[in-house]
Amino acid sequence: MTIYVCLAAALAAAVVIIYDRLQTARTMDRFEQMLDEAASGRFEVLRYNESRMSSIESRMADYLAAAALSAQELQAERDKIKTLISDIAHQTRTPIANVLLYTQLLLEQELDTDSRECAAALSDQAERLKSLIDTLIKTSRLESGTLDLHPRQGELAPLLTSAAAQFTHAAAEKGLSLTVLPCGDTAVFDLKWTREALCNLLDNAVKYTPSGGKITLSVQPYELFCRVDVCDTGPGIPEQERPRIFQRFYRAENTWESEGVGVGLYLTRQIMECQGGFVKVYSNVGQGSMFSLFLPK
Repeated sequence: MTIYVCLAAALAAAVVIIYDRLQTARTMDRFEQMLDEAASGRFEVLRYNESRMSSIESRMADYLAAAALSAQELQAERDKIKTLISDIAHQTRTPIANVLLYTQLLLEQELDTDSRECAAALSDQAERLKSLIDTLIKTSRLESGTLDLHPRQGELAPLLTSAAAQFTHAAAEKGLSLTVLPCGDTAVFDLKWTREALCNLLDNAVKYTPSGGKITLSVQPYELFCRVDVCDTGPGIPEQERPRIFQRFYRAENTWESEGVGVGLYLTRQIMECQGGFVKVYSNVGQGSMFSLFLPK
């Protein structure tokens, strides 16, 4: 008799365990379904009763509704900021162009030394402001999606030589060696905007590499990507600053005395992401830096 009682108890315990596991499995399945529906934006409350599952569904629905509203408000604020930047940039382009024009006309006149130095400084500052406004316009158009990139298969050698040509004079004036290594590789990229990204890297290399240093452009092919490298012998970037240098308006502590506003690397990252690529930096303090553009093949 005792044996039968033990068997019955064991069977009852097994039934309870199996039932509990089935209930747990059904609950977990419903949780997974809820998460899938939430991720796709199709979530809705299916049970209207006093059960704990119904309570969880209701709370999740409230949370998702609040999160969606918050996301919409955040996106609206971002759109306002982008529109404001774009409007300011466009409205200031004509006055800046006029300042540059009249400054150039002024420099063509017979001026004393002090006046000529003041006019030259005014022209230089106006050029810097124009460059900043142009960069803000490009960034705003990229972020808002109003500017489409058109990546296509092309050779990388013309990209490197055309970008380097824009900095040959500046590098020579500073006593820098600017070298483009030969390459015969191809990748998929938008020529105009990738050249913009590459020029941003070259501009930083020329700006921060001390006189007598070296800057080298080269290409390293891989199976899925081509890596375009800009190597310099500048001061390098401390490890703690590397994750932040691609943020908008961020400038490293040792660069405050140099010209710039911290938008170039941010724009470079945006350009690369818009065409399926990415940018990385390798650096050692005191030994220079290497910025790499990864372009899909």
